Amino acid sequence: MRLHRNLCFAVIDGLTQIFNEEQYADKVIQQLLKRDKRWGARDRGFVAETTYDIVRWKRLYAEIADVKAPFNRDNIWRMFAVWATLKGIKLPDWKYFENTPSRKIKGRFDELSKIRTFRESIPDWIDQIGVAELGEALWTKEIAKQNEQAEVILRTNTLKTTKEKLQNILFDLEIQTEFIKGHPSALKLTERRNVFVTDAFKNGLFEVQDASSQLVAEFLDVAPGMKVVDTCAGAGGKTLHIASLMQNKGQIVAMDIYESKLKKLKVRARRNGVHNVDLKVIDSTKPIKKLHHKADRVLIDAPCSGLGVLRRNPDAKWKLEPEFLDRIRITQKEVLEQYSKMVKPSGKLVYATCSVLPSENQNQVNAFLKSEAGKDFEFVKDKKVLAHTSGYDGFYMAQLQRKA
Repeated sequence: MRLHRNLCFAVIDGLTQIFNEEQYADKVIQQLLKRDKRWGARDRGFVAETTYDIVRWKRLYAEIADVKAPFNRDNIWRMFAVWATLKGIKLPDWKYFENTPSRKIKGRFDELSKIRTFRESIPDWIDQIGVAELGEALWTKEIAKQNEQAEVILRTNTLKTTKEKLQNILFDLEIQTEFIKGHPSALKLTERRNVFVTDAFKNGLFEVQDASSQLVAEFLDVAPGMKVVDTCAGAGGKTLHIASLMQNKGQIVAMDIYESKLKKLKVRARRNGVHNVDLKVIDSTKPIKKLHHKADRVLIDAPCSGLGVLRRNPDAKWKLEPEFLDRIRITQKEVLEQYSKMVKPSGKLVYATCSVLPSENQNQVNAFLKSEAGKDFEFVKDKKVLAHTSGYDGFYMAQLQRKA
């Protein structure tokens, strides 16, 4: 591979914003990819994947390069040189790469690879929590898998097409996909492509959604004609899936504390041909109280640490703090107690997170069932999805039923 100056500069600029200005990697990369209209798919792929790669391995590369945060541009060039050397890429004769000690870099890599926090490039405190909650052996496998690049998974919008028809449409566009066992609406891309520019996407034939995330709406056990509440709907990936499972019949109330996210859901719903969703901003306790004992199904896709989706959001591990984890556990407890009141007798509740930590998952469910708010509920089933066993994102979901 030959390094091109303008592409490398884009990566350095992006890393500066992510590391020093606390900006989110996905937003930074979106902006970088608009920088030069002459860039082809391969150029954009290099910028996106190299940026994500160096973000993912920040701790390891910084240690090898012997630089410490906050990183100046020279520091980031040194980390880039480490990335390129370890990838076996020949460094061009640029001033940024003068005196790069290639043999020393490889030696340091071998040395540091014996220590999990460097090998998997994670903060010490996350490693300690992972070991404490999952055990050494399980955590070692899980965090290794979380450092692999996530595959692109599509969810067929069954309101408009079938999985088989969508596969054929994409095949004609030279986008090859395969089915995933146990995921009835999923298609996995065999190689990365920008699917958002296709007419199939613009016409609402699919959404991009990880295979594990697709399990949640199915776990809710919905049927056409029901009244369903999605309490932490966000931009609506699971809301839209629920709508397709309900065949657009019945009512879905999509709620969130952020109006901006619900506006995105409105646009997506229009594209998907979904018309049984009512949007409600949670700006007080009133929207919740109005729905007390009214819903056949309630989904609580709770805010969480996101430690199950680090493959997609590698910068999250650098932004997370122990205090956030303490606060989020309190929030999870509160939303379970408050939002569960919307479930009617014999109705069902699903509590879900994209975390792999028991303290955010089964421990929260067990504590709820023992509480005053949860005494009318009984546990039906749960599902723990780990990335290293499933190959997809780490998720947890528990189904509870209000007693008749």
